[in-house]
Amino acid sequence: MTNAAFEGLLLAAGYGNAHAAFARQLNHAGRNEGAWRYDAASVYWWLRGRRPGEHVQAAMTETLARKLGRSVAVMELGFGATDSIGMCVYTASLNGAIDTAEQIWTRLARHLNQQASGAFDSGKALEAALGWRYDLPDEAVSRNGRHQVSSTDVQSLYALADHFTDLDRRHGSGSPHARAVMADFLVRQVAPMLGGTYTDAVGRDLMRAAATLSGQLAFMSYDAGEHAMAQHHVTLGLRLAKAADDRLYGAHLLANLATQAVFLGHARAATRLVEAAIDGAGRAPAAVLARLHATAATAYGQSGERRACQLALTKAERALARTGTDPGPRWVGYFSPAHLAGAALRCLGDLHLYSQALRHAPDALILNSQNTRTRALHIALVAVTHARAGDTDASCIWGRKLVEDTPGIQSARVQQRVRELTTTLSPQRASPQVNEVLHALAVLPTVT
Repeated sequence: MTNAAFEGLLLAAGYGNAHAAFARQLNHAGRNEGAWRYDAASVYWWLRGRRPGEHVQAAMTETLARKLGRSVAVMELGFGATDSIGMCVYTASLNGAIDTAEQIWTRLARHLNQQASGAFDSGKALEAALGWRYDLPDEAVSRNGRHQVSSTDVQSLYALADHFTDLDRRHGSGSPHARAVMADFLVRQVAPMLGGTYTDAVGRDLMRAAATLSGQLAFMSYDAGEHAMAQHHVTLGLRLAKAADDRLYGAHLLANLATQAVFLGHARAATRLVEAAIDGAGRAPAAVLARLHATAATAYGQSGERRACQLALTKAERALARTGTDPGPRWVGYFSPAHLAGAALRCLGDLHLYSQALRHAPDALILNSQNTRTRALHIALVAVTHARAGDTDASCIWGRKLVEDTPGIQSARVQQRVRELTTTLSPQRASPQVNEVLHALAVLPTVT
């Protein structure tokens, strides 16, 4: 749908067939904000509904006012209220990504408790994968803005990302408090840094740090059941990783998107997303390949592709065996034999190979103490797999263990596993032990 109001103003100002000229004038009007690089493609996307940042809209009114000989109000541009943000798309320009970051972080910080999450859009996810994989790299990301950004400033962002990652793994992300704090930090600190002054080298590192933070917030949103917001942030993180020229972290984010698609039952989209991630990662370190192939196995398992699933598991196992000499980036250090075992348990169970799946159960529970949520997810998965295999007694034993381990964890994903276990056991509720476990599962706290 075309933004008719904006289109009418462009026509009246003589820019109807001169979008590139309008973009050049806009870049000049915004010169105090930094080195803007908007072009005719930017104007095209604004006409199609993409909403620029408030500072860009102000420059638009200034540019149009000079040509029209009258003042132009921001509301005349037709972009709607500040909080009106459509599905986040993979932007062609880095400036577009920076604008999107400011908008989406502001919306999240203002309305975290009130917003209703939209649906996951598999079509947009695949578009983002194609953009990340095939768009040309950014030639330069240096910028001249209002505040100088140094390497030390960027390193502090990585420390914050580590802090939020630890909180997420220990407690889950169902409670909005941690996400509210993180969103506020992004708006107040990171967005101004993206609009600051930095060299190309510092800028690449800044984009990588911002991608890391956006990716972490995406995963937290996914764990909280906010699937549209999670997809927004993964898409944004992909674009920032592209600007950072960090293909490995981009592949990691794309695999996270595939994991979300598996959770939501979009099996075909998940396989295509993770295949793009593996292709884009190229000759990656062993630890990264292990993670990517494990994700591929879960996607193939859900889609019923037995041979592809088992081949992906084999590749993941072989890669994980090489991680001692090829550990990879520090952000993939979390991926352990227990995580691979959990993936095997999941995908083999989806293929109804329950005996094979349960062979991985012991390894899936050998986790570091900080991986509280992953432990709960794996315990629930073991219980569900036993129930589906027809071993009600074993399922009840693991169900009681889940009740012991779950309190204090705020996670929509853990709750989904609890619901799966409840649904699978419910036909046996006449059994006293099953009824006891179902009652205990029913009173577990829910995400608030």
